[in-house]
Amino acid sequence: MPTSRTGGQILIDQLAIHGIENVFCVPGESYLAALDALYESPISITVCRQEGGAAMMAEATGKLTGKPGICFVTRGPGATNAAHGVHIAKQDSTPMILFVGQVGRDMQGREAFQELDYRAVFGTMAKWATEIDDAARIPEVVAHAFAVATSGRPGPVVIALPEDMLTEAAEVEDARAYTVPDPVPSAADIAAVLDSVESADRPLAILGGSRWTAEARDAMHSVAEAFGLPVAVSFRRQMLFSADHPNYIGDLSLGPNPSLVAYAKSADLVLLIGTRLSEVASQGYTLLDAPTPRTRLIHVHPDPNELGRVYQTERGIATSPSAFVEALAGALPASRIRRNAVAAERAAFEAWNTPRLRETGAVDMGAVIAWLRETLPPETVLTNGAGNYATWLHRFYRFTRFNTQLAPTSGSMGYGVPAAVAAARLDKGRPVVAFAGDGCFLMNGQEFATAIQYDLPIIVVIVDNAMYGTIRMHQEREYPGREMGTALTNPDFAAYAEAFGGYGERVETTSEFAPAFERARAAGKPAILHCIVDPEAITIDATLSEIRARALSS
Repeated sequence: MPTSRTGGQILIDQLAIHGIENVFCVPGESYLAALDALYESPISITVCRQEGGAAMMAEATGKLTGKPGICFVTRGPGATNAAHGVHIAKQDSTPMILFVGQVGRDMQGREAFQELDYRAVFGTMAKWATEIDDAARIPEVVAHAFAVATSGRPGPVVIALPEDMLTEAAEVEDARAYTVPDPVPSAADIAAVLDSVESADRPLAILGGSRWTAEARDAMHSVAEAFGLPVAVSFRRQMLFSADHPNYIGDLSLGPNPSLVAYAKSADLVLLIGTRLSEVASQGYTLLDAPTPRTRLIHVHPDPNELGRVYQTERGIATSPSAFVEALAGALPASRIRRNAVAAERAAFEAWNTPRLRETGAVDMGAVIAWLRETLPPETVLTNGAGNYATWLHRFYRFTRFNTQLAPTSGSMGYGVPAAVAAARLDKGRPVVAFAGDGCFLMNGQEFATAIQYDLPIIVVIVDNAMYGTIRMHQEREYPGREMGTALTNPDFAAYAEAFGGYGERVETTSEFAPAFERARAAGKPAILHCIVDPEAITIDATLSEIRARALSS
């Protein structure tokens, strides 16, 4: 017979049953009963400094674990701040559950203090947005939330918690731990894929999305080797295939290798595994014609609603990338097929992936990334937000291990530091390096305080060119010589780190970076390296002046 518990106690008990070990939050009076239930719970809590950072930490946790990252925020401003992380989880297909405090049920509909209709606010951003009106239904609703967040195409769920519901007592049975349905591809599907790949002259596999495992990644290496199959990854999914593997030919990202784009457009078979091939990876939906591709297309995705939504397929297979790749690897023929195209495209990737060092008095990010890729342990997690600074990381670093990249495919600024905190919180012994532009860092730089509070020795590399660089680049292309709204005046970020109790150092030349990084590592505490770069070095391949000159001459 179940005992009487408050709604807050029932809720936290369900999270423990579903395997949650840590939650991220900014405390609020609207969910005090849930906070109190955490007092004697085995679940640990990470207290953050702003709800956007907390939600991003939960999203990053979902990326790394495949389980829903959990975030608690208070009503009104807390929820709207957290929307930042919910949007990332939606576009990045990440399982996440956001619990939002709500006004009491007797006050609803009057626009009470900080009241919002969360179904309306998050209805188009989340996979499911709901409110629990009865404490006895908490096990049912939370179990369904875990199922929705993880099944098909994963994504965020938002649950509003009326304050008085959390203090209400109820006698109710707990739910069982959730499971994720994962249909196995049919033997006919696997046979058809094997035949299609074997008969193609210029095949290409493009990997992306979520619901991958380390085992599936290894199996994909075997599949690529067996067929001599060139493999590319979609935007910010580079850890899905080892960059050191001879069959890896690059990532379809912002400013991709022209050779890779040309090969993709000329391929006679494209095998999309897990990815939606959305705007960035598809190069503005030009890589494959929509709705009818000019090449044969096999699309594997866990959500059947994605199959045929943009691209008509020769064969659509509704299953997770992990289930598909493992089934495919288990059916490989004994013979091996080698293709000259793999070697040629791999050579093009190697050339593209080699930094061209610049003569500059400031820090050269190409040289920095080249040094880091030779120095960092392969299990290091690298994180970043949005901005041109990230192009050096994506182009020149080689991700060789699974779950080592945390970057928002949604293009969200301010992600790098919260994601780094989440990664370090999950595994304190694992090296974590965050990259942020000067504009990007101050979107959520306050979460450096969270790293200090929990003694998480992340290293943050701030790339400072005193501007919102990506916007300035576009500005010079469209309105050359008319800079407006992109210049920034920055603090001393090294002093910022020291003010919180961390390690800080200013880096003004390329030669200063390596010893500064080693000192930051040796400090054993959260650190910031404030790297000054030349404002002219706005992209890898062109300076600001060159972009402006091209625009003026056109």
